[in-house]
Amino acid sequence: MAGKTNIDIKELMDKLNDLDVNDLNNIDWNDMGSWPVPGKIFFCVLVFICVIAGGYFGMVEGVSQRLEREEKNEIKLKKDFESKAYKSANLDAYKEQLAEMNESFGSLLKQLPKDTEVPGLVDDISATALGAGLKLRSISPDGMVSTEFYNELPISIEVTGGYHEMGAFVSGVAALPRIVTLHDFSISSVDKDGSDLTMVILAKTYQYGGAEDDKN
Repeated sequence: MAGKTNIDIKELMDKLNDLDVNDLNNIDWNDMGSWPVPGKIFFCVLVFICVIAGGYFGMVEGVSQRLEREEKNEIKLKKDFESKAYKSANLDAYKEQLAEMNESFGSLLKQLPKDTEVPGLVDDISATALGAGLKLRSISPDGMVSTEFYNELPISIEVTGGYHEMGAFVSGVAALPRIVTLHDFSISSVDKDGSDLTMVILAKTYQYGGAEDDKN
């Protein structure tokens, strides 16, 4: 049986070798049954190759690309799951942290003066300057400046005295219960020996929420 199979294959190969390519122009496509055996074999092989190639590019390649996309999506979903699982595991800690932030934020809001408290704040700054041994030459609140989240009230201050007294004044203002920041200071001598100095400084205090905070 094996020998017969070998003979058949050999005969087929001989027929394929005897196939003249020029005869392809004379092929009758309407009567494939009349084709020689090598032509039929060649045509079947060609059709088989086309079917395999078409199946690969039409189906296998699309499935492969879709599989690659799904694998990338799987990696992304795993990362999202890990992130959400971590947040879920630490949910109680986040709630405690949020409560602490709200409490701290509320404490800061209480340090922001309302319009009705600005005169009292000016009095506190004046008392701090006098308590530090300085002579208060002028203190003048300027116009309110509105920003996105808060209102800003500049207060121009001019004092006269010694260098150490000015340092005590700055420390005293920083220790006030209301939030006051100091900016743009300049110091100059009053007399020739420099024993007395004049300091011009800009203090700023803040209001949160503007008119909405006033209603509260």
